[in-house]
Amino acid sequence: MKSASDFADMKRRGEKIVVLTAYDAPTARLEAAAGVDIILVGDSVGVNVLGYGHEREVTLADMAHHIAAVRRGAPDIYIIGDLPYATYDTSEQALANAKVLTGAGADCIKFEGAQPELVRALKTAGFDVCCHIGLESQHQLEKRRQGKTAEAARKLLEDAAALDAAGQDFIVLELVPSELAERISRDIAAPTIGIGAGADNDGQVLVVNDLAGITEREFKHNHRYGAIGKALGDAVAAYVRDVRAGAFPREEHGFHMAEDEYAAFLRGDAP
Repeated sequence: MKSASDFADMKRRGEKIVVLTAYDAPTARLEAAAGVDIILVGDSVGVNVLGYGHEREVTLADMAHHIAAVRRGAPDIYIIGDLPYATYDTSEQALANAKVLTGAGADCIKFEGAQPELVRALKTAGFDVCCHIGLESQHQLEKRRQGKTAEAARKLLEDAAALDAAGQDFIVLELVPSELAERISRDIAAPTIGIGAGADNDGQVLVVNDLAGITEREFKHNHRYGAIGKALGDAVAAYVRDVRAGAFPREEHGFHMAEDEYAAFLRGDAP
Protein backbone atom coordinates (compact mmCIF):
# COMPACT_ATOMS: atom_id res chain seq x y z
CA MET A 1 0.00 0.00 0.00
CA LYS A 2 1.21 3.51 -0.81
CA SER A 3 1.86 5.98 1.99
CA ALA A 4 1.41 9.74 2.25
CA SER A 5 5.11 10.18 1.48
CA ASP A 6 4.67 8.15 -1.73
CA PHE A 7 2.03 10.62 -2.89
CA ALA A 8 4.29 13.55 -2.00
CA ASP A 9 6.93 11.91 -4.20
CA MET A 10 4.37 11.64 -7.02
CA LYS A 11 3.76 15.37 -6.76
CA ARG A 12 7.48 16.08 -6.99
CA ARG A 13 7.73 13.87 -10.09
CA GLY A 14 4.71 15.50 -11.69
CA GLU A 15 2.66 12.29 -11.65
CA LYS A 16 -1.10 12.77 -11.36
CA ILE A 17 -2.89 11.24 -8.38
CA VAL A 18 -6.23 9.56 -9.09
CA VAL A 19 -8.78 9.83 -6.28
CA LEU A 20 -12.39 8.61 -6.36
CA THR A 21 -15.11 8.21 -3.76
CA ALA A 22 -16.50 4.82 -2.77
CA TYR A 23 -18.99 3.87 -0.09
CA ASP A 24 -19.23 0.07 -0.29
CA ALA A 25 -17.07 -3.00 -0.78
CA PRO A 26 -18.06 -3.94 -4.37
CA THR A 27 -17.40 -0.43 -5.66
CA ALA A 28 -14.11 -0.24 -3.78
CA ARG A 29 -13.08 -3.58 -5.27
CA LEU A 30 -13.80 -2.31 -8.80
CA GLU A 31 -11.91 0.93 -8.19
CA ALA A 32 -8.87 -0.90 -6.86
CA ALA A 33 -8.83 -3.19 -9.89
CA ALA A 34 -9.09 -0.17 -12.19
CA GLY A 35 -5.96 1.40 -10.68
CA VAL A 36 -7.35 4.22 -8.52
CA ASP A 37 -4.60 5.56 -6.22
CA ILE A 38 -6.74 6.76 -3.31
CA ILE A 39 -10.33 6.09 -2.27
CA LEU A 40 -12.13 8.89 -0.47
CA VAL A 41 -14.97 7.81 1.78
CA GLY A 42 -16.55 11.23 1.94
CA ASP A 43 -19.50 12.68 3.78
CA SER A 44 -21.03 12.71 0.29
CA VAL A 45 -22.24 9.26 1.33
CA GLY A 46 -25.13 11.10 2.98
CA VAL A 47 -26.77 12.51 -0.13
CA ASN A 48 -25.53 9.87 -2.57
CA VAL A 49 -26.29 6.68 -0.65
CA LEU A 50 -28.13 7.28 2.61
CA GLY A 51 -30.87 9.57 1.32
CA TYR A 52 -30.01 12.48 3.60
CA GLY A 53 -30.86 15.99 2.54
CA HIS A 54 -27.48 17.46 3.47
CA GLU A 55 -23.97 16.38 4.43
CA ARG A 56 -24.59 17.77 7.92
CA GLU A 57 -26.82 14.81 8.70
CA VAL A 58 -23.97 12.29 8.33
CA THR A 59 -22.86 10.80 11.63
CA LEU A 60 -19.55 9.42 12.83
CA ALA A 61 -21.16 5.96 12.95
CA ASP A 62 -22.19 6.35 9.29
CA MET A 63 -18.63 7.19 8.31
CA ALA A 64 -17.09 4.33 10.27
CA HIS A 65 -19.60 1.86 8.80
CA HIS A 66 -18.84 2.84 5.20
CA ILE A 67 -15.08 3.13 5.71
CA ALA A 68 -15.06 -0.42 7.07
CA ALA A 69 -17.01 -1.64 4.02
CA VAL A 70 -14.59 0.07 1.63
CA ARG A 71 -11.60 -1.35 3.50
CA ARG A 72 -13.01 -4.86 3.13
CA GLY A 73 -13.40 -4.29 -0.60
CA ALA A 74 -10.01 -2.67 -1.11
CA PRO A 75 -7.60 -3.94 1.55
CA ASP A 76 -4.51 -2.55 -0.19
CA ILE A 77 -5.72 0.93 -1.22
CA TYR A 78 -4.96 4.14 0.69
CA ILE A 79 -8.25 5.42 2.16
CA ILE A 80 -9.11 8.96 3.21
CA GLY A 81 -12.08 9.25 5.57
CA ASP A 82 -14.13 12.35 6.35
CA LEU A 83 -14.75 13.59 9.85
CA PRO A 84 -18.44 14.56 9.66
CA TYR A 85 -20.02 17.83 10.73
CA ALA A 86 -19.59 18.83 14.38
CA THR A 87 -17.13 16.02 15.17
CA TYR A 88 -13.98 18.17 15.20
CA ASP A 89 -15.01 21.35 16.98
CA THR A 90 -12.02 20.98 19.32
CA SER A 91 -8.68 19.24 18.98
CA GLU A 92 -9.66 16.75 21.68
CA GLN A 93 -12.86 15.88 19.84
CA ALA A 94 -11.03 15.58 16.52
CA LEU A 95 -8.43 13.23 18.02
CA ALA A 96 -11.02 10.97 19.62
CA ASN A 97 -13.09 10.74 16.46
CA ALA A 98 -10.06 10.30 14.20
CA LYS A 99 -9.30 7.15 16.19
CA VAL A 100 -12.77 5.85 15.35
CA LEU A 101 -12.21 6.35 11.62
CA THR A 102 -8.73 4.84 11.57
CA GLY A 103 -10.05 1.97 13.64
CA ALA A 104 -12.59 1.35 10.87
CA GLY A 105 -9.84 1.30 8.24
CA ALA A 106 -9.02 4.87 7.19
CA ASP A 107 -5.38 5.74 6.53
CA CYS A 108 -5.93 9.49 6.53
CA ILE A 109 -8.33 11.87 8.25
CA LYS A 110 -10.01 14.71 6.32
CA PHE A 111 -11.79 17.74 7.67
CA GLU A 112 -13.05 21.03 6.26
CA GLY A 113 -11.80 24.53 6.83
CA ALA A 114 -8.62 26.44 7.56
CA GLN A 115 -7.80 25.04 10.98
CA PRO A 116 -4.02 24.66 11.27
CA GLU A 117 -4.32 23.88 14.97
CA LEU A 118 -6.26 20.71 14.14
CA VAL A 119 -3.61 19.69 11.62
CA ARG A 120 -0.90 20.09 14.24
CA ALA A 121 -2.85 18.15 16.85
CA LEU A 122 -3.64 15.28 14.48
CA LYS A 123 -0.11 15.11 13.08
CA THR A 124 1.41 15.14 16.56
CA ALA A 125 -0.82 12.19 17.41
CA GLY A 126 0.43 10.30 14.35
CA PHE A 127 -2.48 10.73 11.93
CA ASP A 128 -2.18 11.50 8.21
CA VAL A 129 -4.24 14.61 7.47
CA CYS A 130 -6.15 15.81 4.42
CA CYS A 131 -7.51 19.36 4.54
CA HIS A 132 -10.35 20.77 2.43
CA ILE A 133 -10.94 24.38 1.40
CA GLY A 134 -13.02 26.21 -1.19
CA LEU A 135 -16.54 24.86 -1.16
CA GLU A 136 -17.11 23.33 2.27
CA SER A 137 -20.31 21.31 2.02
CA GLN A 138 -20.65 20.80 5.76
CA HIS A 139 -20.44 24.49 6.55
CA GLN A 140 -21.93 26.22 3.48
CA LEU A 141 -25.61 25.55 2.97
CA GLU A 142 -25.51 26.78 -0.63
CA LYS A 143 -23.03 25.04 -2.91
CA ARG A 144 -21.41 27.82 -4.91
CA ARG A 145 -18.06 28.47 -6.49
CA GLN A 146 -15.49 29.98 -4.17
CA GLY A 147 -12.50 32.33 -4.55
CA LYS A 148 -14.02 34.33 -7.38
CA THR A 149 -12.74 37.71 -6.19
CA ALA A 150 -9.13 38.74 -5.69
CA GLU A 151 -9.71 39.11 -1.95
CA ALA A 152 -11.36 35.70 -1.61
CA ALA A 153 -8.64 34.06 -3.69
CA ARG A 154 -5.88 35.60 -1.56
CA LYS A 155 -7.60 34.33 1.58
CA LEU A 156 -7.74 30.77 0.21
CA LEU A 157 -4.09 30.96 -0.83
CA GLU A 158 -3.15 32.11 2.67
CA ASP A 159 -5.26 29.35 4.22
CA ALA A 160 -3.59 26.70 2.07
CA ALA A 161 -0.15 27.99 3.05
CA ALA A 162 -1.04 27.97 6.76
CA LEU A 163 -2.35 24.40 6.57
CA ASP A 164 0.79 23.36 4.72
CA ALA A 165 3.01 24.94 7.33
CA ALA A 166 1.08 22.99 9.97
CA GLY A 167 1.98 19.72 8.23
CA GLN A 168 -1.01 18.64 6.12
CA ASP A 169 -0.44 15.62 3.86
CA PHE A 170 -3.06 16.53 1.22
CA ILE A 171 -5.53 19.31 0.52
CA VAL A 172 -8.77 19.15 -1.46
CA LEU A 173 -9.56 22.27 -3.49
CA GLU A 174 -13.24 22.31 -4.36
CA LEU A 175 -14.92 24.69 -6.82
CA VAL A 176 -12.14 27.26 -6.89
CA PRO A 177 -10.84 29.01 -10.03
CA SER A 178 -8.31 27.08 -12.08
CA GLU A 179 -5.77 29.89 -11.77
CA LEU A 180 -5.98 29.80 -7.98
CA ALA A 181 -5.70 26.01 -7.83
CA GLU A 182 -2.62 26.14 -10.06
CA ARG A 183 -1.02 28.76 -7.79
CA ILE A 184 -1.76 26.82 -4.62
CA SER A 185 -0.47 23.60 -6.20
CA ARG A 186 2.76 25.36 -7.13
CA ASP A 187 3.26 27.09 -3.78
CA ILE A 188 2.64 24.31 -1.26
CA ALA A 189 4.40 21.03 -0.58
CA ALA A 190 1.33 18.85 -0.01
CA PRO A 191 -0.42 17.32 -3.03
CA THR A 192 -3.54 19.18 -4.09
CA ILE A 193 -6.62 17.19 -5.05
CA GLY A 194 -8.99 19.18 -7.21
CA ILE A 195 -12.70 18.89 -7.83
CA GLY A 196 -14.10 21.56 -10.08
CA ALA A 197 -10.72 23.31 -9.76
CA GLY A 198 -9.16 22.86 -13.20
CA ALA A 199 -6.46 20.59 -14.54
CA ASP A 200 -3.38 21.94 -12.77
CA ASN A 201 -3.87 20.22 -9.43
CA ASP A 202 -1.63 17.35 -8.39
CA GLY A 203 -4.62 15.01 -8.46
CA GLN A 204 -8.32 14.87 -9.17
CA VAL A 205 -11.32 13.50 -7.30
CA LEU A 206 -14.90 12.88 -8.38
CA VAL A 207 -17.93 11.37 -6.71
CA VAL A 208 -18.30 7.88 -8.17
CA ASN A 209 -22.10 8.25 -8.45
CA ASP A 210 -21.62 11.36 -10.60
CA LEU A 211 -18.92 9.79 -12.77
CA ALA A 212 -20.92 6.61 -13.37
CA GLY A 213 -24.21 8.30 -14.20
CA ILE A 214 -26.09 7.19 -11.10
CA THR A 215 -26.70 10.79 -10.04
CA GLU A 216 -29.46 12.41 -12.09
CA ARG A 217 -28.24 15.97 -11.71
CA GLU A 218 -25.58 17.25 -14.09
CA PHE A 219 -22.59 19.10 -12.59
CA LYS A 220 -20.27 21.35 -14.57
CA HIS A 221 -17.21 19.90 -12.83
CA ASN A 222 -18.19 16.29 -13.59
CA HIS A 223 -17.73 14.12 -16.68
CA ARG A 224 -20.08 11.16 -17.04
CA TYR A 225 -18.02 8.14 -17.96
CA GLY A 226 -20.98 5.75 -17.78
CA ALA A 227 -24.75 5.45 -17.59
CA ILE A 228 -25.17 2.98 -14.76
CA GLY A 229 -28.29 4.66 -13.46
CA LYS A 230 -30.10 4.18 -16.76
CA ALA A 231 -28.77 0.64 -17.19
CA LEU A 232 -29.95 -0.32 -13.70
CA GLY A 233 -33.34 1.28 -14.28
CA ASP A 234 -33.75 -0.57 -17.57
CA ALA A 235 -32.76 -3.87 -15.94
CA VAL A 236 -35.24 -3.44 -13.09
CA ALA A 237 -38.03 -2.46 -15.49
CA ALA A 238 -37.35 -5.58 -17.58
CA TYR A 239 -37.47 -7.73 -14.45
CA VAL A 240 -40.80 -6.20 -13.43
CA ARG A 241 -42.27 -6.88 -16.88
CA ASP A 242 -41.05 -10.49 -16.93
CA VAL A 243 -42.35 -11.36 -13.46
CA ARG A 244 -45.76 -9.88 -14.18
CA ALA A 245 -45.94 -11.66 -17.54
CA GLY A 246 -44.85 -15.00 -16.10
CA ALA A 247 -41.69 -14.97 -18.21
CA PHE A 248 -39.41 -15.19 -15.16
CA PRO A 249 -38.37 -17.50 -13.65
CA ARG A 250 -37.98 -20.07 -16.43
CA GLU A 251 -37.27 -23.78 -16.01
CA GLU A 252 -33.51 -23.25 -15.94
CA HIS A 253 -33.77 -20.88 -12.99
CA GLY A 254 -35.04 -23.54 -10.56
CA PHE A 255 -34.24 -27.12 -9.49
CA HIS A 256 -36.18 -30.28 -8.64
CA MET A 257 -36.15 -32.96 -5.97
CA ALA A 258 -34.94 -36.42 -6.86
CA GLU A 259 -37.88 -38.58 -7.98
CA ASP A 260 -37.62 -40.99 -5.04
CA GLU A 261 -37.44 -38.13 -2.56
CA TYR A 262 -40.43 -36.45 -4.15
CA ALA A 263 -42.40 -39.73 -4.04
CA ALA A 264 -41.54 -40.10 -0.35
CA PHE A 265 -42.58 -36.51 0.24
CA LEU A 266 -45.96 -37.17 -1.40
CA ARG A 267 -46.48 -40.36 0.64
CA GLY A 268 -45.63 -38.49 3.79
CA ASP A 269 -42.97 -41.02 4.73
CA ALA A 270 -41.48 -40.44 8.15
CA PRO A 271 -37.72 -39.84 8.29
